Amino acid sequence: MHEKTEKVAKYTVIRSMTGYGRAQKILSGRDILVEIRSVNHRYYEYSSRIPRTYNYIDEKLKAMLKSGISRGKVEVNVTINNIEGRDTVVALNKGLAEEYLRVLKEFGEEINDKYVDCDEIEDYVEDDLTLSKLIKLPDIFTIQKAPDDEEQVWNDVSEVAAEALAKFVAMRETEGEKLRADVLDKAEGILGMVAKVEEQSPKTVENYRSKLYQKLTEILESKDIDQQRILTEAAIFAEKVAVDEETVRLRSHISQLKDMLASEEAVGRKLDFIVQEMNREVNTIGSKAQDLNITKVVVDMKAEIEKIREQIQNIE
Repeated sequence: MHEKTEKVAKYTVIRSMTGYGRAQKILSGRDILVEIRSVNHRYYEYSSRIPRTYNYIDEKLKAMLKSGISRGKVEVNVTINNIEGRDTVVALNKGLAEEYLRVLKEFGEEINDKYVDCDEIEDYVEDDLTLSKLIKLPDIFTIQKAPDDEEQVWNDVSEVAAEALAKFVAMRETEGEKLRADVLDKAEGILGMVAKVEEQSPKTVENYRSKLYQKLTEILESKDIDQQRILTEAAIFAEKVAVDEETVRLRSHISQLKDMLASEEAVGRKLDFIVQEMNREVNTIGSKAQDLNITKVVVDMKAEIEKIREQIQNIE
């Protein structure tokens, strides 16, 4: 049992936080059904529906599932039906039976005393009071639920729950692989956009220098322009609009994103942080951009980052 739990607790691939697993078995005379489903949640949140008489397994079940689930709003449904009458005990209410006998005996004696010469009535009373008739009297028998062997019940439920958990995790991993592939694809697309920004950025400075030269020429109506002044202005402008640091950091964040997606541990929260940092760098590039082409690329990058953010919200 513990080996199964430890096996599913290892993170071998990216997992989605959406999943479903179901298992059903008949063990120790009980038909046990366990269903596990989950949706997105920042932390591990557990809720359950378990028959009231078996509430003592709830905390153990919660801890068991937490060993294989780090995040998500998890709902568990457990159904336990006893079969073959193993959960019931039939008891004879001896005190009540004896009271019935006493009252009937007194009634018989009363009739015999009243009709002393009528042997038929006495015989009738004695013959009619049989065991088969006595057990039909109200409340002679009581039916009680047999006490549970709590350890056995838990062992059986945990066996079924382990199977449901394995199916649940398998579904999460399948969905997680789809998410990972999609996020990686979008990350590659953003890298292509970063390359466009890096290509266009130097051209922005050159265009500015050319426009500045043209403007000064028009103002001074002469080509005797102070070239040093133009170079100085262009340098100041270049420093103002330079996005080299931002693109380098953005490439680094994307590299970290890829590494996390290849990790063997839960990375959902770390991915969320990295995506925030990516968005921060793109915003800075947008605020520095003095070029329409770069602005358009920034808009596209922000759109792709938002799509990644939405995807990683579903990663465990």
